[in-house]
Amino acid sequence: MQWKIHGERPIYENSWVNLWLTDVETPDGNRWEHHVVKLRHLAVAAVVNERREVLMMWRHRFITDAWAWELPMGLVEEGETPADAAAREVLEETGWRPGPIKPLIYAEPANGITDSQHHIFRADGATYEGPPTEKNESDRIEWIPLADVRGMIDRREIVSSGSLVGLLYVLMDESIR
Repeated sequence: MQWKIHGERPIYENSWVNLWLTDVETPDGNRWEHHVVKLRHLAVAAVVNERREVLMMWRHRFITDAWAWELPMGLVEEGETPADAAAREVLEETGWRPGPIKPLIYAEPANGITDSQHHIFRADGATYEGPPTEKNESDRIEWIPLADVRGMIDRREIVSSGSLVGLLYVLMDESIR
C-alpha cells in the first residue's frame, strides 16, 4: 500500500541535515504531517588486501560517546560520483589509495524517517601514499583479518550501519568464492 504525498515543506535546513514536514495520507485515509530527515548521500569503501584483511579505522563518535571500528566513509560532494567519493575518502582518511572501486551493495538505513542513501563499494588492494590528510577521523588505521570481523561485530566493536552492511556483504561474498 502506497502513502499519498500532498506536499512538503522544510522546517530546518543546513549543509549537513535538513528536516522537512511532509503532508501524507495513509491508505486507511488518515492524513498528517510526517517528519522527514533529508541527508546527503554516503559513500563507504571496504578495501580488502591479498591477505584477506580489510582496511579499518578506530574512531570515537561524540554523538554516542563510543569507540568502534569503521570502514572509510564520507559524504558524496556536489558533482562527485559515489564511487569517486569512496575512493577519495579512503585516501583522505587512511593514506591508502584503493585499487579499482567496484559497487558492492546499496542500502537505505532508516528509510521510514530519512532519505539517506549508502553507496558501498569494494576495492581489492591499495597502495600506501602516506599519512592521512584528514587528521580528525581516527586514532588508528589497521588492516583487520576478515576472519576476526564476525567476533568484532558480536562484541559491538563495529556498529556503524555503513560498516556493518559492507562488511557482512564482503564476508558473504568471500564465503561463496
